[in-house]
Amino acid sequence: MKPYAAYAIGAALVDTEIQVTDEVLAAINVEKGMMTLVDEARQTEILGHLSDHIVRARHASGGSAGNSMIATALMGAPTYMSCKVANDPDGNIYLADLEASGVAHGLNDQRQEGVTGKCVVLITPDAERSLNTHLGISETISTDEVNEDAIRDSEWVYLEGYLVTSPTGHAAALKTKALADQHNVRTAVSFSDPGMVKFFRDNMAAMVQGGVELVFCNEAEALEWGQCDSLEGAVESIKQVARRFVITLGSKGAITWDGKALHRVPACPVTAVNTNGAGDMFAGAFLYALSRGETDLRATEFATLAAGEVVKYFGPRLDQDACLALRQQFFGD
Repeated sequence: MKPYAAYAIGAALVDTEIQVTDEVLAAINVEKGMMTLVDEARQTEILGHLSDHIVRARHASGGSAGNSMIATALMGAPTYMSCKVANDPDGNIYLADLEASGVAHGLNDQRQEGVTGKCVVLITPDAERSLNTHLGISETISTDEVNEDAIRDSEWVYLEGYLVTSPTGHAAALKTKALADQHNVRTAVSFSDPGMVKFFRDNMAAMVQGGVELVFCNEAEALEWGQCDSLEGAVESIKQVARRFVITLGSKGAITWDGKALHRVPACPVTAVNTNGAGDMFAGAFLYALSRGETDLRATEFATLAAGEVVKYFGPRLDQDACLALRQQFFGD
């Protein structure tokens, strides 16, 4: 066993979650269900319009890859996160969350002046989340943040698709993948958001060029990648770039290709209040299950259970007690 179950690189964000109606989303011109990059002024404008709507505004680390690495670590498999936070209070909060969760990092002596990234998460009554992200200093994440030693010491490398939006972040993703290939570390890529696939298609294609071991995506991202309107077509398209993959289908569960067979896994019936973090939890739980030596089918079943649990609550992830309870429920230990 290597020291880390997974190594990830991605944006470090601090989340603020706000409940809104569809009418409010339309009034403030936010595209529902998507991740939209905004500048600090636009983010401040959104928060100003919604000051009366805030029901849960808490400082907690977010960001797609970070959420997944925290989930894997809280379940019992240590991980490593490469990211960039500023020398500010939000940066302190982000690193404290990583460390409390068992996620290693190398940022103690490498923080610069600036603003740590923030994400305003708008949640409608149907539990859909719409993300408005100001990357802050994360926009400048680069090959400088890539840690070759940590990559070599990991079973998996996990790349979030959001890296395609930044030239330096995309370069960091490509370097990470190249180092993983060099050291025989398996690479997993998350497509992250339909907009990432649609508007940054060439960059996303470069991240999976030559093939990767595993792709995570949801149905909308799969259809966008396949440029088709059928799951069957999307499945065949993803097979061209990934030896294994999982497509999450929300309340319909997930389908997984393990390299030999396609399996369908039903979702657990739940009452969802917030889908923020569901895909991140799925990926983190899946990687944890693989660290135990489980099959892709079993990993998908466990990840579906975990994703179904996180959508019951506000916040992008579960705490350690909840993660360990899920592990006990599914694996019996």
